[in-house]
Amino acid sequence: MDTFKKLKQYYWPFKRLFFASLFFVMLVTAITVIYPVVLQLTIDNVVLQGQYSLIPYLSVGFILIMAVKGVANFSQQYLGELFGVKSVYTLRDSLYQKLQRLSFTYYDNARTGDLMSRLTMDVEGFKFFLAAGCKELIKVVLLMVLSLSVMFYYSVPLALVTMAAMPFLAIVVYKFDRRVHPSFRKIRKSMGRLNTRIQENVSGMNTVKSLSKEDFEIYRFTDKNDNYKDNYIATSHIWARYFPLMEFIGNICMVALLAYGGYLVISGSLSMGALVAFFSLVNYILGPLMQLGFIVNMFSQAKASGERLLEILEAEEDIQNIENPAEVQRLQGHVTFNHVTLTYSEDDDSALKNISFDAPPGTVVGLIGATGAGKTSITQLITRFYEPEAGEVLVDGRKVEEYDFKSLRRNIGFVLQESFLFSTSIKENIAYGNPNASMDEIVDAAKRAQAHDFIMEMPAGYETMLGERGMGLSGGQKQRIAIARAILIDPSILVLDDATSAVDMETEFKIQKALKEVMKDRTTFIIAHRISSLKHADEVLVLEDGEIVERGRHEELLTNGGPYQRIYDIQYQDKQEIMSATK
Repeated sequence: MDTFKKLKQYYWPFKRLFFASLFFVMLVTAITVIYPVVLQLTIDNVVLQGQYSLIPYLSVGFILIMAVKGVANFSQQYLGELFGVKSVYTLRDSLYQKLQRLSFTYYDNARTGDLMSRLTMDVEGFKFFLAAGCKELIKVVLLMVLSLSVMFYYSVPLALVTMAAMPFLAIVVYKFDRRVHPSFRKIRKSMGRLNTRIQENVSGMNTVKSLSKEDFEIYRFTDKNDNYKDNYIATSHIWARYFPLMEFIGNICMVALLAYGGYLVISGSLSMGALVAFFSLVNYILGPLMQLGFIVNMFSQAKASGERLLEILEAEEDIQNIENPAEVQRLQGHVTFNHVTLTYSEDDDSALKNISFDAPPGTVVGLIGATGAGKTSITQLITRFYEPEAGEVLVDGRKVEEYDFKSLRRNIGFVLQESFLFSTSIKENIAYGNPNASMDEIVDAAKRAQAHDFIMEMPAGYETMLGERGMGLSGGQKQRIAIARAILIDPSILVLDDATSAVDMETEFKIQKALKEVMKDRTTFIIAHRISSLKHADEVLVLEDGEIVERGRHEELLTNGGPYQRIYDIQYQDKQEIMSATK
């Protein structure tokens, strides 16, 4: 029950709904046990003794009981579902908030499809037990207790014979639970992997088709689908083994009841009506006992789901504010790295090694190097997406750890290498970081990012709705909208992570011209592969394997004969070859 105890804070606030539902469950159960009593009176008093005057009273009483049971059934069902829905609403909301707080380190190892599975299937599995399974368990226990009480009232010996089968049935149910819970956990995990495979395939469909890898993707999906199928079949096999055994034990009990009960009737120790009532009451005991298997099934699924949800809720938030962090409205943008080393995980080499530099307010810093050299890692430390292993990162002379990270990040504008756009209007995408911006400010940001003209050519202009991940726009258009979004928040520090990589040379020139105005009085970090993007930088840092191997202005570096000049020569040579080939 540890899983349910840990999740108690999400459902216990709505305990009144649960107990109200439980009251009506108890009422329905009590009414259910009255049926055999009415049946016994009908057989013994009306059929065998001819007291036909009782028929109207029994009929009216039975109708009233049915009406009360109908109302009670509706109430317990409605209140139970309300309890489950409200609890799950709180739980799902907390899960989503937790996902927003988790750092990049968590998402480096997480799978999108698996997270989706947890927030949908696992949440619903937990809700189903809260809304129905828990009540059913109480109903089963109560029904058994009331039925046994009536049975002992009719005949103690016959009730004891009936109870003889219960320990065996309870042992089978216990073993069933021990076997079925691990199986359901495997099913949940395999469903998460299956969802991940679907999500990755749909997201990367362009790559799949461009490389003609449809058959390979079908094979990979089939492998995950087979794994899910095998786990489900294994669980079904457990069910197939234990449920016939439960039914067999129940049938043995019924045979014993028939034999011994018939003897008692013949000997005059038990009336015929009581024996018939006994058969109904035994079904109220054996049926629920076998139903325990289904309840155990629901409990096992809910427990497996709860464990997977707790893995998210209890995940370490390694990026947290210190006590009383500094909140700032506007930073000056002075960035300093002092002997910074960064390692993403223990098994990896250091992404950054002993990095030191100083960028006063308004400075333009260029970062260049091969893929994996550590360019993006530097900018992610400024925003405190990761924590350095050694050294310190300062903004305006204060360690980034001392700032409230939300206020810190509000002062930093990011244009990532892969621009992500939401499935909403162009206007809302640009204003995502500053939702209170006026339309004039949005248009101005778009113009400065060279995006206004192509936006106005669209059918609905700024109100044009975009597809998933900006579907319907070219890579360059998405990039310019992302630049406009960064401009609109008016950041003190601007990070351009290969921001012009997806545009043609002419558009790049226009954007750079616009950004030259935007970068005034802002500390700007330009991550680029094209040296043409770094010509106007105040300082260029050349990185190799996480270390700064060269630094200086563009003109200085071209005369050093170092890595920067080699990159320049390669790009200039490629450009010359392209120009010669086009003549």
